[in-house]
Amino acid sequence: MTPSIHPATEQDIPQLLPLMRALAEFEDYLDVFAVNEDILREQGFRKNPPDFHALVADEDGTLVGMLVYYLVPFTATARPTLYVKELYVAEEARGQHIGEHLMRAAAREATTRGCGALRWTVANWNTSGQRFYERLGARANPVWTDYGLSGPALTALAEITV
Repeated sequence: MTPSIHPATEQDIPQLLPLMRALAEFEDYLDVFAVNEDILREQGFRKNPPDFHALVADEDGTLVGMLVYYLVPFTATARPTLYVKELYVAEEARGQHIGEHLMRAAAREATTRGCGALRWTVANWNTSGQRFYERLGARANPVWTDYGLSGPALTALAEITV
């Protein structure tokens, strides 16, 4: 059965949060996972504009996958970029092309919004994820390396005065 892919609504929150938590467990960041239903409701559905958007895969009233994204409104191409932050399919629903359906829906959303690119990152240890994205036609970026600051390093940099 092909799942129904649709934008997440507030009513989806009770099923969306466990998918997000399962992704945090899969990617080993459950210890810092701070998202709860109130945060999802406020930041995704009541804030204007929202901090994130989500697409969900629904099979007979049960969410079996999700794709969380946000828009980078300004880029060097003077067109927005749709950035996929999270893609997750419940373990029991894998192998049914649900991830592909979600990525196709994200691509349609990107083109509808006039985006010039669809971007995301994948963990270097997630070889099955890398194969999945390559099967869709994506290629790893050979030029740019992903960097970030968090925790004490972020605080230390913020405290530096020049």
